[in-house]
Amino acid sequence: MTAIHSTAIVDPKAELDSSVSVGPYAVIGPQVRIGAGTRIGPHCVIEGKTTIGRDNRFYQFSSIGAMPQDMSHGGEVTELVIGDRNTVREFCTFNTGTFKEEGVTRVGDDNWIMAYVHLAHDVQLGSRCVLANNATLAGHVRVGDWATIGGLSGVHQFVKIGAHAMIGFQGHVAQDVPPFMTVDGHPLSVRAVNTTGLKRRDFSTERIGQIRQMHKLLYRSGLSLEQAQTEIAALRGTVEGGDADIETLLEFLAASTRGIVR
Repeated sequence: MTAIHSTAIVDPKAELDSSVSVGPYAVIGPQVRIGAGTRIGPHCVIEGKTTIGRDNRFYQFSSIGAMPQDMSHGGEVTELVIGDRNTVREFCTFNTGTFKEEGVTRVGDDNWIMAYVHLAHDVQLGSRCVLANNATLAGHVRVGDWATIGGLSGVHQFVKIGAHAMIGFQGHVAQDVPPFMTVDGHPLSVRAVNTTGLKRRDFSTERIGQIRQMHKLLYRSGLSLEQAQTEIAALRGTVEGGDADIETLLEFLAASTRGIVR
């Protein structure tokens, strides 16, 4: 039998794997589905059309799957989809999506999400990201895999944060942050390549060197954005495994709608 504390309220229509545990005073709504091995802490509220994968850990007092904080939302049934092996600490708030997009807020796998983090409607959070305490993501934000967002940071709606990027403490993020870059300060600016993160992920010295070269072309060479993209594309074929990094950056730049942090 699923380990449900006697004080928890679980709607009979909810679908919980037999290995799910639910702590005291938690509330689980009728449209919730929770996969094997997931643990729901005390006083959590999980509602809405919310699907949660395997082996996640939700600490106490989180609100997961509440309706969007969007004044145009008319009560439509939208979704929150959470992957596997995520850690969600105390007092986090994740909202469902809106039909301004596909109607789904998504969280990937293996994310480390600290206390008081807010994911607004239609956020698309990748995998293996770290969101420090009080990081706040507004509606429609996109975050690539392995990104790190510092504590007390606010991310403006529709902003994109690239894979392996790092946002410093109290970042005010109103423009897109390209992959691999570390941004910090007020106003926000690109400081360097996130070399520490790349080393931890076993990027070779040569790949990191090429990423540094791309950073220099984009930020230190006095080139226009279009010229920098041309020079970055010309680096293809020079470093083993490096072409994937080039494509990651070029595809991000091509998709940017708010302009990049400079």
